[in-house]
Amino acid sequence: MELKPRLQRMGAGLTFEALRLFFPLAALHAALWPLLWVLLLGYTLPSAAGMPAALWHGKEMIYGAFGAALIGFVLSAMPEWTGTARLSGRALWALASAWLLARLIGLWGAEALLPLAAALDALLYGGLAAYASWLAWRRPVARLWAFAGWLWAFAAVALGLRFAFWHDDVALASAALHAAVLVFLALMALSLARILPAVLNLVLDPTQASTPFRPHPGRRNLAAGLVAVALAAHLLGLSNAVQAFLLLGAGAAFLDRIGDTFIGWRFFRPEVLVLAGAAALAGLGLILMGLGRLGSGAAALAGLHVTVMGGLGLAVIGVLAVAGRLHTGQSVQLPPSAAAAALLLVAATALRAAPALGMDAAWAYAAASVLWAASFLLWLTGYLPAMADPARRAHDKCG
Repeated sequence: MELKPRLQRMGAGLTFEALRLFFPLAALHAALWPLLWVLLLGYTLPSAAGMPAALWHGKEMIYGAFGAALIGFVLSAMPEWTGTARLSGRALWALASAWLLARLIGLWGAEALLPLAAALDALLYGGLAAYASWLAWRRPVARLWAFAGWLWAFAAVALGLRFAFWHDDVALASAALHAAVLVFLALMALSLARILPAVLNLVLDPTQASTPFRPHPGRRNLAAGLVAVALAAHLLGLSNAVQAFLLLGAGAAFLDRIGDTFIGWRFFRPEVLVLAGAAALAGLGLILMGLGRLGSGAAALAGLHVTVMGGLGLAVIGVLAVAGRLHTGQSVQLPPSAAAAALLLVAATALRAAPALGMDAAWAYAAASVLWAASFLLWLTGYLPAMADPARRAHDKCG
């Protein structure tokens, strides 16, 4: 096949629905941005001056790599849940272009372009929240409004971060980044509440003739609710002790979700373990962050990376792997490459948290960035051919 028709065919496949374009973009950004920052840029950014490069790095991981995965998930899943048409074609290319321009600003640390970056964030994440609100209005279900509300919070925190960066306010930027992590954790909890029952029922009955699994109603929104309380305490500036115990409670709620995933020996299937593991690492990370608020600096540092890299990172890999299979007409059973990607990500998380326990930081950070990149690139090489194939036009539901 000639190059131009082949590229046109790939483009048609990637823009059939949002996740087929934004999941590969999320994987590329997650793999290459930290690798560049750690191994080539030496923890610096070419144009960053007033704001520490580490805050740029944290912001780009949440709103860059994880943000792309969120865009792909919401624009594919919410129309599926509401029975409405998906965005496709040129609209997705336009959104991807806006996302890419914002990421280039972040890669360079271009402080002079922060107003443009703020406008792009408002377009991407404010537009995503508005879209979710419109769908929730068309089908007024409380769970959909919960998604929309958290998406508005995600967009608002993005603008708060840009404001702090523009004014070189390190304290405000650090507080806003902490808020962004909590908001994304809540979105993760709501997503798992929708995805896990669908996955567990497919594992238990691949024919979909029955739904043998029913989630415990008390567990469905407990984690997101307790994260909301912890976020409120953080925004109100309550004492470290109060915030600590609220973080411990939110962490326990994430750990409690694992009880819903135990379905006998099938619990050990990769597609179940990766989602249960995301909840486990998010819970462990929040507990460590809570201990950090009680005075353990080592726990605070380790907890942040266990939460973001382990909990959120494994959740992103899990959603990329599961939804990537179901939305390309394949079974829910994950291939060995996806399972290996999840294991590499867990290993990267352990290495990144290890310096808090006394391991040599330079060696551990470099190794963690390599394993992290390998995880997302392994997913990408295994899934991109199906994502870019326009003949694979399945609409299997993920929740």
